[in-house]
Amino acid sequence: MKRVLSVSIGSSTRDHRVETCIMGQEFVLERRGTDGDIKKAIQLIKENDGRVDAFGMGGIDLYICGGNRRYTIKDALPLKEAAVTTPIVDGTGLKNTLERNVIRYISENKVVNLEDKKVLVVSAMDRFGMAEAFQEAGAKVVCGDLIFALGIPKQLNSLRALYRIARVVAPIACRLPFEMLYPTGKSQEVSSDRFEAFYQNADIIAGDYLYIKRYLPRLLTGKVIITNTVTSADIEHLSGTGIKTLITTTPEYNGRSFGTNVMEAIIVALAGKGKMELTPEEYNHYLKRMGIKPRIEYLNAKAVTGGKA
Repeated sequence: MKRVLSVSIGSSTRDHRVETCIMGQEFVLERRGTDGDIKKAIQLIKENDGRVDAFGMGGIDLYICGGNRRYTIKDALPLKEAAVTTPIVDGTGLKNTLERNVIRYISENKVVNLEDKKVLVVSAMDRFGMAEAFQEAGAKVVCGDLIFALGIPKQLNSLRALYRIARVVAPIACRLPFEMLYPTGKSQEVSSDRFEAFYQNADIIAGDYLYIKRYLPRLLTGKVIITNTVTSADIEHLSGTGIKTLITTTPEYNGRSFGTNVMEAIIVALAGKGKMELTPEEYNHYLKRMGIKPRIEYLNAKAVTGGKA
């Protein structure tokens, strides 16, 4: 039996464990949160190093990407270095493959009409593959990186503008304490409607769920959300806001869609290449064999016409 352990600096209230069969292999998938305590996360990794097949690094990214540049987040390096034997991944490999594929699937299968739709990507440097795929599908991409990561109420209306600003801002931001950039621990359970106008001006809200949740308005009637990790409680909450359609890029396991870090760790465990990095072609090979498709839920049936969002 293969074991994947996602060690997250996020809230322990979102923990989950499931046993499942993937490509004929029995897996235990487990997510354990440390409520914002990076030292505890490092200790968990050290205690399980060599005892699991792959680690997911949850609640924090090792990299963010802008154009052809990759920026390393300083606070994530100690977690990566804590795994000496077992490979550890943060989901970047699937943000560059799976999430691109999902947006193409949505567009080609007319699950959601993306042409000329205004899409708020809450952090395009975090979900760079998703953002670029939206643009390729003809959507009007609005980048919320300054808003949701830095609290600056200014949207960027093109990826080109984001990448230009990132060259100056990203190297500085990546050296800040991570809790200044992203909700960690108990702050993941807190939200406000400070940036409601940006949500209301969009047809589709996309990207990391905890960024979306952080400023989620009480009402978002008729909107579409495309995101990654949601719990059953998250789905109930979204349904209450009037969301029309929820699409998650990762599949459901026992009522929970795990993060891209977990799904990437599954592929790394299947590949069995140790700590060697996989190529995009290798990720796509396993994604195809696993038959992964987006999870699509119509939360408010009255908002759906003809069965399509």
